[in-house]
Amino acid sequence: MKSYFASEALLPEGWKRDVRIALDDAGDIASVEHGASSSGAQPLAGPLLPGMANLHSHAFQRAMAGLTETRGDPHDDFWTWRELMYRFVARLTPEQAQAIARFLYIEMLRNGYTAVGEFHYVHNASDGAPYAEPAELALRHLEAARAAGIAFTCLASLYAHSNFGRRSLLPRQKRFRSDPAAILRIAEAVKRAAGENPQFSVGVAPHSLRAVDPAELAELVEGSARLGENVPIHIHAAEQQKEVEDCLAWSVKRPVEWLLESAEIDGRWCVVHATHMTPGETRGLAASGAVAGLCPTTEGNLGDGVFPLLDYRAAGGRFGIGGDSHVSRDPAEELRLLEYVQRLAHRRRNLNVGERSAAVGTTLWLEAAAGGAHALGRRAGAIEAGRRADLVVLDAGNPDLAAHSGDGIANALVFSGASGLVRDVMVGGKWVVRKGRHPLAQEAVAAYRLAVAALIAQ
Repeated sequence: MKSYFASEALLPEGWKRDVRIALDDAGDIASVEHGASSSGAQPLAGPLLPGMANLHSHAFQRAMAGLTETRGDPHDDFWTWRELMYRFVARLTPEQAQAIARFLYIEMLRNGYTAVGEFHYVHNASDGAPYAEPAELALRHLEAARAAGIAFTCLASLYAHSNFGRRSLLPRQKRFRSDPAAILRIAEAVKRAAGENPQFSVGVAPHSLRAVDPAELAELVEGSARLGENVPIHIHAAEQQKEVEDCLAWSVKRPVEWLLESAEIDGRWCVVHATHMTPGETRGLAASGAVAGLCPTTEGNLGDGVFPLLDYRAAGGRFGIGGDSHVSRDPAEELRLLEYVQRLAHRRRNLNVGERSAAVGTTLWLEAAAGGAHALGRRAGAIEAGRRADLVVLDAGNPDLAAHSGDGIANALVFSGASGLVRDVMVGGKWVVRKGRHPLAQEAVAAYRLAVAALIAQ
């Protein structure tokens, strides 16, 4: 049993002083006391927060950062961006995918993410044929996560059609082609490779209603029981207005409306983006128990729109955050933008607060950490007994934290716009970042540079 002592820590009920945390040998939190003695405990170097889950990742897109910011179409939008993504992913090798993912996962850790959900839809070789090991690319991401030390949920994604009504896949989508049976086999292969390691898990991800028909969706959800109880199920929905219009033409229902009525979503589900909802859909999604997966920097980068967060939270909805295309790898930046777009839409300030705190930083960190962990099926997201010891220690010596206490710490973390506030990071009871450094950082940078140089040169 190891014990640590923090002068201040963010517990589920809010900030507390003189917090003593005991961890068992399995990497779980055995006990938490506040107003406790530091005797015999290892002192932490700054304020303590629960680690954040990045619930929605397309790791390969990290290497696209900056490549799509020149207008090539008078009406540049998500759909023109998608064409550029298709051209980029067509060149990606397994070795490059692993190098990009390892570098990305280390970046995440150094900013305070402790877990990632890899929404993995690139399954096949560049000619569209399955690899000799169909789970090749999924296993590459698992190995990247293992090396980095981040907790990892592989969300094997089913991508069968190009649009609603079972439209055939386009030639440039051939690397994504899959069916429910193949997706379940990929998830099972990752589960076998992970063994009994509690840091690794699997889920399924019907890519979207445009890419999966109702029968395939039902088959995948039913088959997910083979992977274990309460396996996470993630899906993109209502990210773009055109998607909503196409769904209405197909089913006379909007995407989230269709999911609520026909898929009977529940607490196993994470609905990613859900940007364009009616008030009724917003209340229905909140009541379903599903987690809304919000990706503010990517949604902003792609011009998606603004999620109705105030109404959703008022209805009791749970949410988490994701890096998606990874134009940001910093959870504080995601939370800052999440609040700022609400301020712009409502023309008021300090909107997302709760009963536990009137501080936006505290509220958003607590809620996103809890919601993200739930969405990944991970027993984490809070500093309390029985949870995994996924912990983030801030740098008390950083000038942006000077003289801050309690809610002021979280507000400075989220709203100061500073970098380097995260000092130490623990995942499952093991330190993976110390004094802002990761032991494999230099090696990962070198491999990433080679991968990106080769991809751009082609």
